[in-house]
Amino acid sequence: MILIPLLVSYLIYHYAIADSFNREFNQIVRPYVFDIGKWEVLTLSTEIDSLLSDETDISDEDTSMVKAYFANLEIIRWLEYAISAINSGTWEGDPDELEEELDELLQQNETIVGAVELVLEKQIREALVDQGILNPWQDHTDYRGSFPPVNFILDKPPCVLVISPRDRIERMRETTLFPGIGEEDMEDIETQITGLGYSALVVEVGGMATYPYYVTDRASLEYVIDTITEEWLHQYLAFKPLGFLYILDLAGIRRNFDIVTMNETLAGMVSEEIGAIIYEKYYSPGEPEYTPPPEDEPVFDFGKEMREIRRTVDEYLARGEIEQAEEYMEQKRLYLAENGYYIRKLNQAYFAFHGAYADSPTSINPIGTEMKKLREQSDSLKEFLETVAGMTTRQELAESIK
Repeated sequence: MILIPLLVSYLIYHYAIADSFNREFNQIVRPYVFDIGKWEVLTLSTEIDSLLSDETDISDEDTSMVKAYFANLEIIRWLEYAISAINSGTWEGDPDELEEELDELLQQNETIVGAVELVLEKQIREALVDQGILNPWQDHTDYRGSFPPVNFILDKPPCVLVISPRDRIERMRETTLFPGIGEEDMEDIETQITGLGYSALVVEVGGMATYPYYVTDRASLEYVIDTITEEWLHQYLAFKPLGFLYILDLAGIRRNFDIVTMNETLAGMVSEEIGAIIYEKYYSPGEPEYTPPPEDEPVFDFGKEMREIRRTVDEYLARGEIEQAEEYMEQKRLYLAENGYYIRKLNQAYFAFHGAYADSPTSINPIGTEMKKLREQSDSLKEFLETVAGMTTRQELAESIK
């Protein structure tokens, strides 16, 4: 089975490089590093049965169980928030009563989580096949099986420590850390690395391309479906030219930010389309349509604001005004919080991590626009996926647009 990209990141961490930064960096993160290799061995041994399980039709009862799981999850998130608020003195109430209800819902979800995983795996596999997306070699061989197998675990994924230089926005290094690291430990790690002259951020991710993939158990059904599909696509793309170059970038062998951006954006766009198909088919009938606010009511545009922040930060850094850029980002972080968008830390590492997704609000990269144009002129989702997956340069993307 493929050694997925973040496993490569794990191996990089263990590769000894004799310089001052790496020694100090290793000392800082060593107590928190998540051993992906060990996790893979332990987890794969328990996942063999699900990989070999017989295919069965998806019933209404199956989809009802998935709906029940995620309905419970919404209540669980609210109960956890309420208990925390009561314990901190912000709210009044009896936390013991809420704890009892929380434990009951957690037990209910624990009982059915394995079955929920199997149902979602089958639905995603079915949607991919319907789109003609079977395996990375289907256009060159007679093999028509589905590969890699769709296989994931609903749990809290490991965190990712992202490091960027302070004088520019660049994904210099990423390391996987234990799931559920407390905010105090996050701040301590980031502060120590900042003391070494770099920008650092510990990110709580929604999914990770281990095998089986980690997918967060604290998100909505729509988000989970999209994330499962996106992590599968990263596995699929690893067998294609674009994905292989992406792995070389992660390994530090051949850096190419355009390739990283194309790979991440492609996986995100395709997963959103597949996710929408699955959600519409199984989970959305009868839901009320979204009603936009009245035209005279101002709406805060988070995406527009983030793009403007990124442009301004780039201008500061281009002039060598690092401290001014960091002060500006903190001011804007507080401004975003006032408008309902809380970001724990807004710095160079934040933009380095989120900027790889050219269709995200934090990106000013034109690759996102080019990819959308190419999707519009593609006859099918499969054609779009295969066209971009076969690329090895940014120039090929630009030239492919009619």
